[in-house]
Amino acid sequence: MAQVDLTVRVGGDSAAGGIITTGEIVARIAAYSGLEVYTTRTIPAEIKGGHVMFQLRTSEEPVYSQGDSVEMLIAFDQESIDNYYHLIKAGGFLIYNSNDSKPPASNGDGITQYALPLNDLAKKITFTRGRNIITIGAMIKLFDLPYDKAVEVVKRQLGRKKELLDQNLLALKTGYDYVEQNIAAESPYHLIPASGGIQEDRLVMNGNQALAMGAIAGGCRFYAGYPITPASDIMEFLAAEFPQIGGTMIQAEDEIAAINMCLGGSFAGARSMTATSGPGVALMVEALGHATMTEIPLVLVDVQRAGPSTGMPTKVSQGDLRLAIFGAADDAPRIVVAPVSVEDCFYQTVHAFNLAEKYQTPVILLSDQDMSVRVVTIPPFDLNKVKLEPRLLWDPQSVDSGHNGASGDGSGAREYLRYKVTDSGISPMSLPGMPGGQYTAEGLEKAESGAPIYTPEAHIRNFKKRARKLANAVKDYAEWEMFETYGDLDAPVAIVGWGSTIGPVKEAVLRAQSNDMPVAVLYPKLLYPLPVDHIGAFIANRQAIIVPELNYAGQFGRMLQAQFEREIIALTQYGGQPLAAREVYKKINEVYAQLKVKA
Repeated sequence: MAQVDLTVRVGGDSAAGGIITTGEIVARIAAYSGLEVYTTRTIPAEIKGGHVMFQLRTSEEPVYSQGDSVEMLIAFDQESIDNYYHLIKAGGFLIYNSNDSKPPASNGDGITQYALPLNDLAKKITFTRGRNIITIGAMIKLFDLPYDKAVEVVKRQLGRKKELLDQNLLALKTGYDYVEQNIAAESPYHLIPASGGIQEDRLVMNGNQALAMGAIAGGCRFYAGYPITPASDIMEFLAAEFPQIGGTMIQAEDEIAAINMCLGGSFAGARSMTATSGPGVALMVEALGHATMTEIPLVLVDVQRAGPSTGMPTKVSQGDLRLAIFGAADDAPRIVVAPVSVEDCFYQTVHAFNLAEKYQTPVILLSDQDMSVRVVTIPPFDLNKVKLEPRLLWDPQSVDSGHNGASGDGSGAREYLRYKVTDSGISPMSLPGMPGGQYTAEGLEKAESGAPIYTPEAHIRNFKKRARKLANAVKDYAEWEMFETYGDLDAPVAIVGWGSTIGPVKEAVLRAQSNDMPVAVLYPKLLYPLPVDHIGAFIANRQAIIVPELNYAGQFGRMLQAQFEREIIALTQYGGQPLAAREVYKKINEVYAQLKVKA
């Protein structure tokens, strides 16, 4: 019996439809049957037509990456066979549409080929659109997954169109019966483990869903956005959920309008968020500077994709780090946070709102295309970890709440100083309607009252005030444990990374440890302000530091090199694909070989 660790790749043309649906339904069937799942995908940028790939890895044990090999390829067309057949490992399987494609002769390659006449089967049940569901039925039988779970998932995923549900269920049964009667009475893969699989409750979701849930848990009640791949799912999720909790979602006419609407919502007291990708962030830069200058809390989610410009909008990248940190007119400090996994998208979004509200500043949260659409199994969110930091509000009765003595008109009223200089850099903020709390929130440099002022002394004073706020955020990094470490923490080789590359890194490090190559790993989730003391202590005395990231220039590695003035070994992947564990392991192996030579 094959071990329960299987990687399946599905390929076909998007014009035919159903490729992603095929993969997602099988992933959910596996998850609901007690297995861990991890998915990745590539889709074309065109509205219709173009090649689609979906990859599912499923196992009884936790999985951290998309896998380094393919045990089974499901090819809907000849292009998929031509592109991916060579990736199938010896002993693997090919399921192909025998009506539209022809695989190469096996030639002793150890690959078992299963012909599935999808077009003929679809015509037989007069449901030409049902080829993907027929394929799912075939996979259920081949993987020995429970048929009742398959029916349950199909009803859940495709039950909205009642008129098509019966046809989809018939297609599912057609594929299952065809394999049972014509291909294999004994399933080649038995995915249900003897233990019965995972016993505890699990959630099955992608990164955009987890992030949107984190926004709700973080108190977000206003969202304005403009559709853009791959961030649109966040807006769609909140549009469905906000009416139930008193939230407001607005689809703006463009990204500039969206972020300015969020500034207005936050100015009025609502925790506000927008989400976009790199091109959208570029349009929002001026408003980000305005948020810094007016000290208005704001969360901006950047689901990074391959660029520059329109680039490859459906491919992954971590190329917006410099834009997130330095994209501004003059020095306009903001906080930059980066979750490392689908599960972490929830918790770091909560942290992003807390940081924005506590320090009255814009916070950019960096996700990416692969993490946004990746479907995984995760434990239920621990709501006991969700603590909301309040915004410091003006209290008209408090002498220490932004006042500056009596007004001098005999009324005893106190003047409200919105931008009063404080030791923490944080000034109490009034909301519209608070008696006596009126002030001007404009982009000009300002006096403590909010009135425009242009003296060098005021400009210097306010720069220092805004900088003090961010310096204090590093304390929250430590207190809230906004980092992950693992591996052999005394190892001579360290990996310091950020974002979604943590999964393949972890898998590679486990492999390296088993081959006497220990590695220490640190993934900070606060990227700006950079937690210098923590990172510095972690990399001290290491013989080599590897920094993996999904961009051409090695942006984070260069930041570390400039900050700590020591050599950084860059591991960059910039082809629009996720990092693979084998690539990380190869680099670790190379580094250890060089260390032996130097010794």
